[in-house]
Amino acid sequence: MEAEERRGRLAWEAAEYYRGHRVPERLEEALNALFPLCPADLYGELANYLSKFSKAPVICKLVGRKVLDGLGQPTLEVELFCTVKNYERRICSIVISSHSQIPENAFPETIEADEKERNDSVCTAVEWVNESLNTMLRDLELTDQCQADKMLGEYFENKVEEKKEREKQEQEGKEEEAPPPCPPPPAPKQKRGKSGRMSGEEKRIPPAEPAEPVLGGSLAIGGTSLAIAKAGATVSHVPLYLYIAMLKHDQESPKEMALPLPMVTLLNCEKNSPTKLKLVKEVILIPPVELSLKQGMERVLDIQKEMTRVLESTGKVPYPQTESKKGKAQNAGKKPPPLSLKRISHLGCLTAGYDNLEQLLLLMQTACSNIGLVLGTDVYLAMNCAAHELMDYERGKYEVITGTFKSPDEMIAMYLEMLNDFPFIIALIDPLRKEDRAQWSKICKALRSKCYLIAEDAATDISKLTADLKINKEMCSGVVLKYLNQTKVSDLIELTGILDGQSCITILGSPDGESSDESLVDLAVGLGARFLKLGGLSRGERVAKYNRLLAIEEELAANGALR
Repeated sequence: MEAEERRGRLAWEAAEYYRGHRVPERLEEALNALFPLCPADLYGELANYLSKFSKAPVICKLVGRKVLDGLGQPTLEVELFCTVKNYERRICSIVISSHSQIPENAFPETIEADEKERNDSVCTAVEWVNESLNTMLRDLELTDQCQADKMLGEYFENKVEEKKEREKQEQEGKEEEAPPPCPPPPAPKQKRGKSGRMSGEEKRIPPAEPAEPVLGGSLAIGGTSLAIAKAGATVSHVPLYLYIAMLKHDQESPKEMALPLPMVTLLNCEKNSPTKLKLVKEVILIPPVELSLKQGMERVLDIQKEMTRVLESTGKVPYPQTESKKGKAQNAGKKPPPLSLKRISHLGCLTAGYDNLEQLLLLMQTACSNIGLVLGTDVYLAMNCAAHELMDYERGKYEVITGTFKSPDEMIAMYLEMLNDFPFIIALIDPLRKEDRAQWSKICKALRSKCYLIAEDAATDISKLTADLKINKEMCSGVVLKYLNQTKVSDLIELTGILDGQSCITILGSPDGESSDESLVDLAVGLGARFLKLGGLSRGERVAKYNRLLAIEEELAANGALR
């Protein structure tokens, strides 16, 4: 009797439980809706129908691990697990790219210190993800990107304050132990001109601003924010680019989307190469807007092949050579090695050096002419000058060619002459250092009608740009944004909205230490970036992104949503 009473009580409780959750009504609705269809998999259709009543997926676990980027440097992977219909499931993972602010010509000890700092930062990021962030974000809904980014931002600010407090305490401890200060040494004499006065140029050249400090572990913030966005897109059953566009436009799905124009690096002209030309770091091809992305990429590939052939014939392709006289004699008259042995830059393009700008640009014209293309009509050029790497601070001038120095004002005159001679150049990236603010204003007035003036390293970091809430249009035509460190998805959405409102060009760029993660392409499409700067068409981690861009073009075209 007791067993029967217990079974009866359980049956009544179960019935009440199901009635409380409206299970009988919903089953009846599902069966009535599915009966006319007579699906082959009835229970599968029932599961699909009832799944819309299930709870929203929530984060249950974050896993951080140290991995390698495309340069063999350590970086962070964030893996995200969710509770979906009472089960723990792995939703996605992302690898955030690393970026070094150390110039190519830095001293070996500086590079070594940077590598150690990077490794320590990645280890700290892994610790943050696996411990603090894992606990903090547990049970958060995946689609609540704003709340996730707010929590991540507050966590990062607390870490910054902790570091400041720690440094303050350490400084106080040092001051207590330190001996009385010695009298300061006499100030060094300033360099003077023939008249005995310090020259005007030396007075005008502002010193280099220190690099923006990067808090160790900050990769965890950007990596986790992007992982949550990617997971939100996955559980919403939409591609990441569309999910980002919906976040930017308050959950409204755009009817049409435009693809960013690719800025494809053709040549990397290293600043520390033995050749004389220092002014150009990257030569970049931009296909015309009237071509589809696929057609534009094919055109760029044709130019790359012909440029490689031209470089081989002129002997400009670098390859290993022995410095001894015997070695030079052995190499004399030999053909350059096959393409697989040529030096490919970390940017995914061929490395070459030149003695002057005209030599480089005339070779480009020759390569295009050989395959029936005209520069300025069938394809355009952009040049990354990386001017911050050119400054000789003793002279207060830029070294544009070995032994040839120019002041900031002379640089503007040189660029004006160059654009008059070669009008197919439509963009200059970092033509001046960010410290030369007065000259940036002058160069914009002088050249804005002739080409885009883009700030890449000359721009401040994303968090500062977002905090300022404005971009000085008199300083540049646009900025290259890179998803790094503590940058969050919400930061990019906010900043690109500001740039759009000020008619400032948004360019998303890949960092030096690129990974095979393709999320950057989806970010660029979803945010409506005008250009996408990914490097060259070699190296798997860069080609993967171009392939993703081609796949998005096909998908949008098939859905009738490609503008």
